[in-house]
Amino acid sequence: MTDQPMTDQPNDDAGDAAETPPRVLATDAALELIGELKAKYGPILFHQSGGCCDGSSPMCYPQSDFIVGDRDVKLGEVGGVPVYISASQFEAWRHTQLLIDVVPGRGGMFSLENGTEKRFLTRSRAFSGEELCTLDSRIPIRAA
Repeated sequence: MTDQPMTDQPNDDAGDAAETPPRVLATDAALELIGELKAKYGPILFHQSGGCCDGSSPMCYPQSDFIVGDRDVKLGEVGGVPVYISASQFEAWRHTQLLIDVVPGRGGMFSLENGTEKRFLTRSRAFSGEELCTLDSRIPIRAA
């Protein structure tokens, strides 16, 4: 593994990146909890889980405790925190915009919000045809 994940980057002729919808967003409640966790733990990251134990919860880890795989895709950042997903899961979800939210409950066993009586939850919506055309001009490549 390497610390150089893939990221969703435009082709040279992709046009104005400002017109490209973000692949990941966060609610105000999520941004508030992210701020609390950053204050407590320092730099953190999300990895969108696809595992059995935590369902499809976004898992939050200290950046120093998680090795981003060389096949992981960086979806973007929320609250200054990078959000990654495995390449295989990205292929399945590439047509959706992810929204990181917070709901009452217990977080994943290893996720930093565990013990706060709140947990991160991923919601999603399908991109429109127009948005998909814009996103299709972007290809995942290795981050520098």
